[in-house]
Amino acid sequence: MGSPLPDADHAPGRPEEQAAAYARPAGTTGAFAPTDSRLQPHTPPAPAPQPEQRAAFGRPDAVEGSFGADRPVPAPRPLPPPPPEAVLRAFAPRDGATGLGEPPGGRPARRRTAAAPFWKPDAAADPWRDPHAPAALGAPAQYPEEPQQPGPVVLDPQGRRKVRVRDLSVRLTVLALLSLLLVGMVGGTTAWYLGRTADEAPLLAEGTQLSEVSPGTSREPGSISDIAGRIMPAVVSVEVRLASAGATGSGVVVDADGGYIVTNNHVISGAADVEGAEIRAVFSDGSGSTARIVGRDPASDLAVLKVDKPGLVAASLGSVSDLVVGDPVVAIGSPLGLAGTVTSGIVSALDRPVRLSGEGSDTNAVISAIQTDAPINPGNSGGALVDATGAVVGINTAIASVAGAGTTGGSIGLGFAIPIDTVRDISEELISTGTAVHASLGVNARTVTDGTRDGALVLNVEPDSGAAEAGVQEQDVVIAVDGEPVRSSEELAVEVDAHEPGDTVTLELVRGGSSREVDVTLGVA
Repeated sequence: MGSPLPDADHAPGRPEEQAAAYARPAGTTGAFAPTDSRLQPHTPPAPAPQPEQRAAFGRPDAVEGSFGADRPVPAPRPLPPPPPEAVLRAFAPRDGATGLGEPPGGRPARRRTAAAPFWKPDAAADPWRDPHAPAALGAPAQYPEEPQQPGPVVLDPQGRRKVRVRDLSVRLTVLALLSLLLVGMVGGTTAWYLGRTADEAPLLAEGTQLSEVSPGTSREPGSISDIAGRIMPAVVSVEVRLASAGATGSGVVVDADGGYIVTNNHVISGAADVEGAEIRAVFSDGSGSTARIVGRDPASDLAVLKVDKPGLVAASLGSVSDLVVGDPVVAIGSPLGLAGTVTSGIVSALDRPVRLSGEGSDTNAVISAIQTDAPINPGNSGGALVDATGAVVGINTAIASVAGAGTTGGSIGLGFAIPIDTVRDISEELISTGTAVHASLGVNARTVTDGTRDGALVLNVEPDSGAAEAGVQEQDVVIAVDGEPVRSSEELAVEVDAHEPGDTVTLELVRGGSSREVDVTLGVA
């Protein structure tokens, strides 16, 4: 439209040079281009194709017109079959024409769609198309009036007869109300009269006898009642009386001729070597006798008492080897001071390592316990755990509890008893010598795990003990004794206690990531 602008480095600086550079060309007036042509929309011409594009996409020289001019014409679509005869008869036209007729209301007009232009003739009157159309309320809805039916008896829409109360006469209404009132008065008067004149039944009946059950209840041999009846005379209550305190527990008569009673060490340890302390055994018939301590063993939580009383009944002692998990058992003792209490359950586990530490006692034992769900509570300690044959298979000694601060633990279905085999061995030693001897490994340990294997970590080794002479060191982890796996410090104590002093056992140790075996001669605890 004009000469190109001068470069910035050569822009004219003098006024006459600027006028010569930007002045209108000579011989021109008005705008540089017609106004109407500048304001009209136009499409710029497409750029000329490159020779490579023309060769790749251009029409061949020998081809004119459409590329598909010689394309074959598709076959015509087949005509639809004529409608069935039943449809023709149903929709036959009424004017005699062939084919199907139009619906009774005539052919519906074509529906308008949203794509229809808004400038149709009805656009001005359509309020949905005109946002400025005023809002207006139409006429209210019209409901057809129901036909009025004469008389009090009318028909409902379903054709059933009903009585319309508002059409009843006043006389009929008053008569119905008077009838109801009369019936109520007659009924109430009759009830009142009969209630006043009826005779009352006497409160007392002389010589009345209640019915009795003729046959007695059968108690089969081996039932809980049968077991309790046979073992109850052999179970005693143990009462410990001190100057300012006292305790209660249970015991079992194991030797009637000698008057020996087995109980727990933590029951009577508070009275041992205490001047003025008294231990008393109370039997099932209510009689009592003073008891003396024969011997006690804090390492097994067992003790033996002796009473001087004739006519005692000793309990039958069984064996743990005959027990299996699920066998029925009965616990007999004096829980919470309630003498002669019987509870029942089953053997829920065997060989359960349990650490015992009686509060206020010198008991420090680990036992391979019989676990039972028979309810056991404080005071059951020292009592009998009896199997279905009536034989004592354990001495109740501990319970698991969830008691919190300031509360007393009770039965939660987890009780533990010392196996009768251990009770028999320790009791015989206490009756013979007054003391019991246990084997000792000479180490202190605690339970550890590395996530894949559990064991007993040696915390320290006693000098001149069997473990020290065998080369056991601190931080060794014992994982087996004589081939029996050891998964905790309690299991290690149980395995060692199962041997006699002087026995040699083989320990499998883990030291520095490698396993080794050492032979240890057990000492005396």
